[in-house]
Parts: sequence; structure tokens; C-alpha cells
Amino acid sequence: MFALFDDAGKFLAGRVMSEADSSMQIELDSGKRVKVKAANVLIKFAKPSPAEVMGQAPAMAAEIDVDLVWEVAPEEDFGFDELANEYFGDTATPVQQAAMLMRLFETPHYFHRRGKGRFRKAPEDILKQALVAIERKKQQALQIEQWARELGEGTCPPAIKEQLYKILFKPDKNGPEYKAVVEAAKATQRAPLDLLKDAGAIDSPYQFHWKRFLFEHFPKGTGFPALEAPPIKDELPLAPVKAFSIDDSATTEIDDALSVQGLGTGTVTYGIHIAAPSLAIAPGTPIDGVARGRLSTVYMPGHKITMLPDEVVQSYTLQAGRDCPAVSLYVTFDEATLERKASETRLERVPIAANLRHDQLDDTITEASLTGQAPAGYDFAPELAFAFRLARHLKAQREVVRGKPETFNRPDYTFKLVEPDGSENTTEDRLEPTGHEQVVIGTRKRGAPLDLIVAEAMILANSTWGGWLHEHGVPGIYRSQASLQPGIKVRMGTKAMPHAGMGVAQYTWATSPLRRYVDLVNQWQIVACARHGRTAALAAPFKPKDAELFAIISNFDAAYSAYNGFQSSLERYWTLKHLQQQGVTELDCAVMMNGLVRADSLPLVFKALGCESLPRNAKVRVRVTGIDELTLDVHASLLTRLDDAAAPAQGDPEAESEDEVLDNAGPLTLAIDVTDADASATEAPGSGA
Repeated sequence: MFALFDDAGKFLAGRVMSEADSSMQIELDSGKRVKVKAANVLIKFAKPSPAEVMGQAPAMAAEIDVDLVWEVAPEEDFGFDELANEYFGDTATPVQQAAMLMRLFETPHYFHRRGKGRFRKAPEDILKQALVAIERKKQQALQIEQWARELGEGTCPPAIKEQLYKILFKPDKNGPEYKAVVEAAKATQRAPLDLLKDAGAIDSPYQFHWKRFLFEHFPKGTGFPALEAPPIKDELPLAPVKAFSIDDSATTEIDDALSVQGLGTGTVTYGIHIAAPSLAIAPGTPIDGVARGRLSTVYMPGHKITMLPDEVVQSYTLQAGRDCPAVSLYVTFDEATLERKASETRLERVPIAANLRHDQLDDTITEASLTGQAPAGYDFAPELAFAFRLARHLKAQREVVRGKPETFNRPDYTFKLVEPDGSENTTEDRLEPTGHEQVVIGTRKRGAPLDLIVAEAMILANSTWGGWLHEHGVPGIYRSQASLQPGIKVRMGTKAMPHAGMGVAQYTWATSPLRRYVDLVNQWQIVACARHGRTAALAAPFKPKDAELFAIISNFDAAYSAYNGFQSSLERYWTLKHLQQQGVTELDCAVMMNGLVRADSLPLVFKALGCESLPRNAKVRVRVTGIDELTLDVHASLLTRLDDAAAPAQGDPEAESEDEVLDNAGPLTLAIDVTDADASATEAPGSGA
């Protein structure tokens, strides 16, 4: 006696060796003996052999007309053997029975399983829906196959080009476009990015980086809704000062200005004046919604995406020749010793006498002219000289707290994009670069006099206001750093805590409210303190332990990090364009870690073969052998070592962590995975001080 049985959805047949009430011992053709529950035995037969049944039944099952079987099947539950008798004749053979069983089992859209060997035919409407879905899936498979073939032949289907950034960075792994790219990449054994580039999916490397950023962070575009800047209703007093700002020529969002009063009297009042959009824009208003949605201005060479509409910015920016609403911090110092005596915050209108541009004045306003060692033939010379003297004093005080001096071993790099006609494309023009401009990379020494003046003034304001908020019991958004030990990063929170890197007891961001949303939030809180004094905690927009503050911090941190990453990637793109445009094939570099090197004269970190075993800070010359504008990768190899191999490497006191270095050097990361084309959709992946 033989038997065919169901083994977890797989049909097997063999010789019955023994039989009990509830089970059988069955020997398979392989010689293996298995114990089978009686309920799982579907067919008992004497002939033909199990091998013949299992060999003939699948071919016979494929020939069964499933539509006809569905038509003749009864409405109630039935056994496969009953239907086999109906289809093949009154006494279907074991092979025919097995064939019918297999056919019913493999067509669940026609026949629903109701138990071991029992079925019920699907209702007509359900069957029609299932057949439509099966046909749709079949057509989709054919479409995927066609698209994959076209990609392999060097042509990009329009549907895939439209979905390019979604496929590469936020894919639906069940989508046909994604599957077609994966299938083509596997068939051609090529990287997806190379495959798509050669198929014409990517118009230009620059547009690829730009549109990728827009896809991820500005899917609705960078335009603003039609909004008017609300007026400031407060009657603000006019400050008795002549203030001046110090910014780049391309700066349109002028947030801060300085003033100096009382020179020669023994007591000097140093004014730090911050643009005051918070006096007009209220939390929860449409303009606030725009700012909170963007969280920061996005900077890049030759272009920027502002946090606020230009009309709004121009209403509150500290433009020369106007009396501008401002939140002013006045700090009084002893003129001789620079001892700090008092501070006061005022809401007022500040006359802006000039907008100084340091890119135009850096060569004129020098340390020598500010310290009296050279003539100072420029406006605000006495005020700038005091501001510079104070800045150096404040920096020295902070360095005592830090425990070591701040070092600026590397310059800041500037990028100018020049059109073919020779005109410069600046961020002020607000025109999107095309990626074909000539790039001019310049340098500015970090800690230059005008930079130092502005930096120390902003640190003074941010640390003072941070402490002031804390004294009034008003929460703010702070930046803190527990220590300067490696791996201890700057963090944002709502409590006033020390910032070891800055060397201050607490530190907020409150001096760029036109450019950063957290600064606008902090300014609302500062204004509440200025208006209400000790009762400010009751009147401030954000209360202690306000969940909204934590949400703002979380969203800002993510957006600001992404924006900075994008800025770095485009600066890297233009640096690679510079290498190509200037025909640079060799670079002098300093070794960092794990084969990474940093170019001496360009903002560029990359891997160079042959540098893996060299000590940190070793000086080398490398040959650039290739550049990939899409992945922003540099291929290079060691030419020669430039320093004495026996000399010990000097440590860099401000060296970045390994994570920071890799962030600056890492190539483009894609979310597409050619090893897992059938993964479910649920598995799809999605600063400075």
C-alpha cells in the first residue's frame, strides 16, 4: 500500500510500513522513514508506484482547465477527490487525483482551502478581482523587464528619470521603477549610479546634487507664499548711537551691528545691536510657520535659500541709513582695564551709520592699524580700535576658562563663481548656478581682526543673554559642551550649562534671528525679559519644560546638520571643479588617519593610496588620478613624502574626531540596494559652536 500526504504544504508519497488509528509510518523512495498523522494522508493507492504518481501528476495538473473546474465545482465545500471524479470520470486514478489536488492547491485565487484536501470555490466577484491583480502583476513584471533591458542598453525610460531621486535616496523597494534599476544593475553587473548616468538619467552632476537636496528638504520648491512683513507696533525710543555692521558683501540678512560710546571718558559702553523681527513676528503666525518649516538659511557657493522671504528680511535687516528696530545689549567697561561693570538690554530703534564689508576692508583694517602701529584712514577707526582691543581681552579670558588657547591652523575658504562672460554670480544675486561656472577659491585667515571683533561681540551677547534668561527663570535654547575631551560634542538643550569649547558659563544662539529659527525663539524669550523683568516667565511665549521647545531643538538640529552637510558637499563639488579647471594633478597634503589626507591649499579631504601607514601630520605629495563629480570621490596615490620620515609628527590640538573627518571625506551614499531587490517597503531606508 502506498500513500500521498501533505508535509507542511509539500506533497510527498511513499510506501506505508505500518498504520495505527492516528498515524502511519511511511518510507519514502530515498529510504527515509517518516511518521505521518492520519489526517495528513490524502490518497491511498496500490498502484502505480509513488515515483510514477509524483512524476506524472505535475504535468497532468498543468493541463487541467482551471476555469472549467471552477465552473463545475459545487458551491459548498468539496474534496479534491470528488472534483477529480467529476472532471476525469467516475473513478479517477491516483495520478488524476494527485493532479487535481496539486491544481487546486496552486490556484488559491480560484479555490480557497478549507482543510486537508478540502476546498471551496471563490465567489465570482472575488475571483475577478484576483485575476485583475494577477494580470496587473504580470504586466508590471513585463514592464520591469522592459525598463531593465532599456537601461542595460543605455536608454533611461521617462518613468525612471522622473523617479530618479526617490529610487536612489528614498526608495519604495516594491516599486517597479526601483526593481527595474536593481534588475538592470544585476544583469549588467554595474553600479546603479553609473548605470543611470550612462543611460542619460542625470543631466549634470551639479543639478544632480542640487535636485537631490531639493527632493529631500524642499519637495514643494524654494518659493515663499505671498506674505507681508507685519509692522512693529511698539513705540521704540531712538538710541543715541551711530552703529555699524561688519559682514560679507553678499550678506543680505544683516542681523548684528556694534556701537561704542564714551571713548576717552574712562568708562566705555559697548553696544551689540541685533535685528528684532521678534517684535513684529509672533509665534503661530503664517510667517513664523514659514521660518519654523525651514529653520535656517541654507548657504552654498554662489547661492542661498533664505529662511524668510526677502521682503520680510528687508523690513527688519540692519540697513545703513535707517533707524532699525533692535534688541540691544549695552555692556559697560572700564576703559583702561576693560573690567566689566554692568550690562543692560533695551528694545529700541538704532541708527545704522554704515554696513562695513570685511572682504573689502580686510586688507585695510589690519592689526597694525587697529593698534596704532600704522595709519588708520578709515571710518570708525577709534571705535574699531577699542572693539579689537576688547575682543582680544575677551578671547584671552575665555582661553583661561578653556584651559588652552584657541588655534586657527587652517584658513577659511571663499568660493566665487564666475560666468563665462566674466560676471560674478554671488549669493546676493540669488541666481541658481548651473554647475559650469568658473570657480575661484580664495582664503581668509581665521581670526582676522574684523572677524575677531564680530565673533567676540556675538559670544559676549549670547553668553550674557543666556545667563540673563536663566536668572529670570525663562527657558531658552542653549548650546553646551561638557568638556574638551575627545568625543564630547556640542549639544542643544533648554538648560544653562557650560560650553567648554567657548569657555563660557552658558551660551545661546540669539544673534542671528533673520537666519536661524532658534535665534528667533531665543529673542522672543529675551524680549519678554526686557518687557516684564522678574515676571517674564509668566509672559514668555515658551514656558519651562515646554514640549514645543524640545520639538524645535530636535527639528532644528536635524535640519541644520543636513544644511551644513549640503553646503560641504557643494563646496567639495566646486573644489573638484577647480582641480579640473586648473588642470591640477598633484597636491601637497597632510596625513590624517586611515589613509586620509588633507590638501594644504584647498578645502579637500580624501583617501590617497600608500598613505595608510604614515603617521598623522606627515607631509606628502599625492597624484590625483581621477575625480567623480557624482560621488564627489577623489582617486589619488602617494608620490613622495615631503618631511623627514624620522621626525615625530606634531599633534594638532584642535584635530577633528574620526567621525568628523570621515564626514568631510565620505563619498555619496545611496539608499538603493542591489542585493535585496525584493525587500518589503517597510525596510526601505529613509556643527559648529
